[in-house]
Amino acid sequence: MQIQPSKHLSSYIRHYIFLENAGNECKRLRLFTDGSTGLIISGSRNFYAAGSNDQVPSSFFYGQPAGYKDFTAAGSFSMIAVVFQPYFFNVLLNLSAKEVKNQIISAEDALKNELLSFQEDLLSGTDPRFIIIKLNHFFSRFMSGKMNSDDELIRVVQQFMLKNKGSVSSKELELFTGYSERHLERKFENYMGITPKKYGNIIRLHHFINLLKENAGSESTACLSYDSGYSDQSHLIKDFKSNTGLTPNQYLKTEKLAVNFIQLR
Repeated sequence: MQIQPSKHLSSYIRHYIFLENAGNECKRLRLFTDGSTGLIISGSRNFYAAGSNDQVPSSFFYGQPAGYKDFTAAGSFSMIAVVFQPYFFNVLLNLSAKEVKNQIISAEDALKNELLSFQEDLLSGTDPRFIIIKLNHFFSRFMSGKMNSDDELIRVVQQFMLKNKGSVSSKELELFTGYSERHLERKFENYMGITPKKYGNIIRLHHFINLLKENAGSESTACLSYDSGYSDQSHLIKDFKSNTGLTPNQYLKTEKLAVNFIQLR
């Protein structure tokens, strides 16, 4: 279930996602990059990094994923994913997104016990819509006087790139902002953990993913890759596997829990 934040938070939070599993079977989950960072709030402690016995904190922030991360969930669980606008991680925690790229940070370490009540709500089966209303209030108190001119620059550039489906050259960004390519790269890496070029590639990939889901079986991968701005199908396949660990056909066979969160068979 995907729920939008309060309107005044839409510049900082893309959406909330509520997920639950009542069964006892072990599930393989994969989080892959969509250009965003975020927060996972869970009432359980049965999440593990795939391929190890390393337990993942019950609630954690995740930095900009380098590609994808695999987890296993042993038994029943309920969780809320707070999917941030890419730059919000920097604004909220005052940390360089570049320094925490591809990392998991315990929410308890970052915010002490401030998320404990939300974890307890999930454990007690509270309606997730009510929990998300409380989360809207929680995040709102962080925003007073937080945004500055650099925050606004990154937000405007992000919207410009989204509008153009990621197909924006360095020269076009220089003309749009009045800043040099290197200056924008430094700002982007600090706020988003990646360069404008990498973010443009992620936007293009997710544009292809949306077309793939909408046209499954009716359009060839080659046609959809061209419509998404890829020069050839082999470039698309390489980019797709690098970011998701799957081919487009394999991706279609997964269970989509969210735009960048899937269950593997």
